[in-house]
Amino acid sequence: MNPSNRKVFNFHGGLHLDDHKSVSTSRPIEDAPIPSLLVLPLEQHIGNAAKACVKVGDKVLKNQCIAKADGNVSTQIHASSSGTVVAIEPRSIPHPSDLNVISIVIETDGRDTTIEPKHTNVEHYKSLSRHDIQRRIQEAGIVGLGGAGFPSHIKLNAAEHPVETLILNAAECEPYISCDDMLMREHADKIVNGMRIMQHALNAKHCMIGIEDNKVEAFAALQKVISNSDDIELIRVPTRYPAGGERQLIYSLTGKQAPSKGRPLDIGIVCHNVGTAAAVDDAITRGIPLTSRIVTLTGSGIPQPRNMQVRIGTQIQFLLDHCHSPKEDIGNILIGGPMMGFKLNSTQAPVTKICNCILAIHQRDVIKPTTPMPCIRCGECTDVCPVNLLPQQLYWHAHAQEFDTIQDYNLFDCIECGCCDVVCPSRIPLVQYFRFAKTTIWQQERDKEKSDKARQRHELRLERLEREKREKRERHNRKKAALKKKPDQADDPKKAAILAAMKRVKEKKSATDTNPANTDNLTPEQQAKVDEADARRKDHKKDTTS
Repeated sequence: MNPSNRKVFNFHGGLHLDDHKSVSTSRPIEDAPIPSLLVLPLEQHIGNAAKACVKVGDKVLKNQCIAKADGNVSTQIHASSSGTVVAIEPRSIPHPSDLNVISIVIETDGRDTTIEPKHTNVEHYKSLSRHDIQRRIQEAGIVGLGGAGFPSHIKLNAAEHPVETLILNAAECEPYISCDDMLMREHADKIVNGMRIMQHALNAKHCMIGIEDNKVEAFAALQKVISNSDDIELIRVPTRYPAGGERQLIYSLTGKQAPSKGRPLDIGIVCHNVGTAAAVDDAITRGIPLTSRIVTLTGSGIPQPRNMQVRIGTQIQFLLDHCHSPKEDIGNILIGGPMMGFKLNSTQAPVTKICNCILAIHQRDVIKPTTPMPCIRCGECTDVCPVNLLPQQLYWHAHAQEFDTIQDYNLFDCIECGCCDVVCPSRIPLVQYFRFAKTTIWQQERDKEKSDKARQRHELRLERLEREKREKRERHNRKKAALKKKPDQADDPKKAAILAAMKRVKEKKSATDTNPANTDNLTPEQQAKVDEADARRKDHKKDTTS
């Protein structure tokens, strides 16, 4: 379909930034060497951490599952090379808080021996049901490779809402990052085939690919693959940050606004990253799980910026050494781009599934922090906000810690793009205040939830104790009433049985009693003996009854 016929809508705000992408796109994608050590965190996605299914000392093969998904909102982890599990312990991961999480550490053997794929030669994906595709995507450990890390199989569950349009996000608007650009240039066929598989799973009627108009080579590669497709639109969007934001891209392509507290699915749209689509193609067509991804290594601290196919779990220092980046020259390292990325605290942290860029900044280029000035209410932040918020109002309420009021200004619609930070003449770190407010509110909600559960447990305990006390009192009253009552013999089965037995004994005794015979005409001596026997009998009877 001719992309020029599609109207593109302009979202509010945004910035035109120097992209700095050409420095890393001048050479083809390079395969990173096998590291001697792989560190694979069990938390590389949103949701429950995976559960390790190997133990220390186990030999593993490349693509072998080493951690199972824990529930539906979770996904599996696979070994990205062959070797031996040498530890399962907390290790540093790329995260703003420098968290340590349980990780599986593999000492590689250098042979990269691969396990036999579970599913192979699945060329006719249309023979698979939506459930089969979802299951295989979860088993392959695929998450959103645009940076969100949301398990991809969940976004293919469209049972609750019909899907009209599947959108592939090819904008990649953040400066310096070019991994998606290079993927589209070199593997456009995998992207389109992965999109077709997801379209089949969603039963989507229409597909769109939104790409920034500065990606000429990537556009040409995709256009070549879809040239004979009538249900796929390849649409250029203006190069304006953050054009790659999910809600911004959806609006640019369709003119529709996703609900503030809802999802794109609520308006019949599902959006995936192009890297995710390529991973889906690998999983469904070739049975290959997600064990590597393309990472952009760039910045003034790297002599020759490039894009590399990197095994998940490769330590970042290993990649910097491979790129000949002297440790003494690097001032800061960011994971992600300069707008939404975060500072890396340890280069021993590994590349994870959501790590798309390593931005190394030379010491000479590190910008020293400046002291913020008071807000002058210029309104520049409002003009550039792509979500049409009021950043200065959010700042004031965050600064005053008015966390109830700040939510009235749609704090959680903020995508933390950093546009307001860039234009603020007072150099106020606005996004930091917004993150602080969000984190505090989330913590308050967690504390309230814990408090509510504790109160419910206490109330249930009091109710149980009161019920037990009442039941005990009722039993006591029944026993007391039973003691006061003098039941008739007929009402007392035990006493009636005793009386019946006594009656039978009496009747038997009466039947066996006889009058003594030959007691007439006794001599005095005989009568004396009889009287003596009667006396003994009476004495014996007295002794037994006393």
